Amino acid sequence: MTEESEYDVVVLGAGPTGENVADRTRAAGLSTAVVESELVGGECSYWACMPSKALLRPVIARADARRLPGLGQAVDGPLDTQAVLARRDEKTAHWKDDGQAEWVDGIGARLYRGHGRLTGPRRVTVSGPEGDRHILTARHAVAVCTGSRAVLPPLPGLAYGHVWTSREATSAQQVPGRLAVVGGGVVGTEMATAWRALGAEVTLLVRGDRLLPRMEPFAGDLVAEALTEAGVTVRTGVSVAALVRDSGAGHPVSLVLDGGEHIEADEVLFATGRAPRTEDIGLETVGLEPGAWLEVDDTCRVVGSDWLYAVGDVNRRALLTHQGKYQARIAGPAIAARAAGRPLDTGRWGAHTATADHAAVPQVVFTDPEAASVGLTLEAAEAAGYRVRAVDHDLGAVAGAGLYAEGYRGHARMIVDLDREVLLGATFVGPGVGELLHSATVAVAGEVPIDRLWHAVPAYPTISEVWLRLLETYRK
Repeated sequence: MTEESEYDVVVLGAGPTGENVADRTRAAGLSTAVVESELVGGECSYWACMPSKALLRPVIARADARRLPGLGQAVDGPLDTQAVLARRDEKTAHWKDDGQAEWVDGIGARLYRGHGRLTGPRRVTVSGPEGDRHILTARHAVAVCTGSRAVLPPLPGLAYGHVWTSREATSAQQVPGRLAVVGGGVVGTEMATAWRALGAEVTLLVRGDRLLPRMEPFAGDLVAEALTEAGVTVRTGVSVAALVRDSGAGHPVSLVLDGGEHIEADEVLFATGRAPRTEDIGLETVGLEPGAWLEVDDTCRVVGSDWLYAVGDVNRRALLTHQGKYQARIAGPAIAARAAGRPLDTGRWGAHTATADHAAVPQVVFTDPEAASVGLTLEAAEAAGYRVRAVDHDLGAVAGAGLYAEGYRGHARMIVDLDREVLLGATFVGPGVGELLHSATVAVAGEVPIDRLWHAVPAYPTISEVWLRLLETYRK
């Protein structure tokens, strides 16, 4: 059976980004259809943010407790693995999306389950799970919010190696005896942290010379030091050349390094990058390349189109759930304004401009210690041509940090634009610093002058007093 329907907006993908686009277009009074081929709620809810942080939270809480006299001995035993995994399962709703689907219905959008493909301008065809077929026509916009997927390198033996990607790493029901992690970015370092604490012997293999290469160098150094102390074998400057697992899943795998060395593991996680989920959504029917990242303007409209939008990971501006939701809060109102014939506010930091994608992207890596950053690093700021100064301070020297944990180790840096005297970026590394980040994000996005920040008094004794120390250093 084929059913044809018309909506103001059709959203392809019901992850956090697609849900937020639909929420904004419905709030503006536009009829909206949402198409999803997997679980409503997307990667973040079931295989990324929520399960990974559920795994990591007991790890970090125990590490913090162990740093406090009078409490450390009380938490000296191993984690209750089954309880940790059970809580992880609860936070993913046991991989059922009933609640998320009800939410879509609650905002007045129509949910179509099945594989959606563009079949021409403003037209999406949905192949449903029961053989049903729906042809959806969008009066104003189609928003591609299909996200990204893990990339596996083209290595000999990989196709038969039964390897983990981020999905398997966050949803595994058993702790592997030996886990090899390939990749030193966010997924690699977080999963090395989690599974080591749950009892796995972990080897972290990094092709580059440091961990967390998109952050300030000291972030990767401090995380590498802590991982090593936790028992992770961290190796930089190495590349995997091939895999051998003769007997299939459940049997050991051998990783062959470039120099011929073999590393044995029970499971291997490849955390080596992301690719857009655009390979089978019909881009060729509208003159675009299948499998490509979609280039957009600051309203998230695809360059060269007056009806197609790409929001979230698919446009490659910032592959983070919160940035995808931010882009949705820009794109939805932009779609509504154009539909109503109203002018758009596209100035810098305007209501219809995703300026933060360029200037103020925040990110927290939930390792122990945490690493948190927003805006530009020193290297990125200098490469962009800014005249800048990096201001550093030892986080462990702040009174609040000493109260937070014995032997607190951490570091803070802010990047100052010397011509305008505003912050271009900030990075914090240390226990608990993720909760410091929003203050830095406000300072960077708000372009708050240094002289005004001087009057933002941090409470004593908190870790946030590092702001005062950074400003004092700058004013000397």
